[in-house]
Amino acid sequence: MYRVKNLKEQHEEFLGLELMAGASGLHRPIMVPQANRPGLGLSGYVKGYANKRILIFGKLEIQYLKDLDADVRAKRLRLLLSAQTPAVIVARRHVPPKELVSLCDEKSIPLLRTQMSTMNLITKLTLLLAEEFAPAVDCHGTLVEVFGVGVMIQGDSSVGKSEAALGLIERGHRLISDDIVRIKKKENSYLEGSGVALTRHLMEIRGIGIINVAYLYGAVCVRDTKSIDLVVKLEQWDDDKFYDRIGLDESTEDFLGVKIPSHVLPVKPGRDVVLLLETIALNHRLRLLGYNSAKEFQSKMIETLNHNQIRTPKTEQNVL
Repeated sequence: MYRVKNLKEQHEEFLGLELMAGASGLHRPIMVPQANRPGLGLSGYVKGYANKRILIFGKLEIQYLKDLDADVRAKRLRLLLSAQTPAVIVARRHVPPKELVSLCDEKSIPLLRTQMSTMNLITKLTLLLAEEFAPAVDCHGTLVEVFGVGVMIQGDSSVGKSEAALGLIERGHRLISDDIVRIKKKENSYLEGSGVALTRHLMEIRGIGIINVAYLYGAVCVRDTKSIDLVVKLEQWDDDKFYDRIGLDESTEDFLGVKIPSHVLPVKPGRDVVLLLETIALNHRLRLLGYNSAKEFQSKMIETLNHNQIRTPKTEQNVL
């Protein structure tokens, strides 16, 4: 569960947060990834008021509160600050009214202050919370960037995922994560993969052990995050299994409700898996540009068959 304490510790420097009161409430959970200005709540109208959001006081709100009588000000603030309010943040380093400070201490609601403008604070805070609350899942696999395409390599243990990724790195491509890939759903439309902090930029190669790709090949061969565009599943070659030889079958894998194009790549001695992975990535880029080799081949084949069917009766008539 994400708490106010986590927000302060992780983004205190970025947001310029300063704790003013309510230190005992830093453990409060943030239930909604949004920030809200009090609006009509300052006038005493709190019907439909979203009290589960972080409350932001800007220049206008502070000036309005100062114009109120002390008793009215305390009453209005008490209506706004509920047991579910995670935190209050005052923008532009305005001095909060003493009634707000005392209420936050009384109700154990963290009161923070920042130098940022109100709208800038709301924008950045919303983005940070959206990132923290994004649906996420950890998957077994290796994520690499090949020609700008995020390729997730999956397969059974010891099938050669890390070795294939290492071969790609030697050819100038980049590693995002090996073994465990943390997948986040971004903007409810695409997936972004990253590595966990413990194994970031590390790879396990059987017979060698743990290697640090950034140290061995340079920082240019690693990156922290990348969108996941393709899934390639490595498996041992099975002579009894039929493998697609044209490419018309378009399979997908579902992660967090987002479908990603998927390929099955059989592995056996003599097959250059690294070259095949590069080819899959390049072919994917061509498809994004509107060119599909398999469909073009199918169209040419149908056109050829139709042409032959038209010519055959004429040929037979000439013979007779």
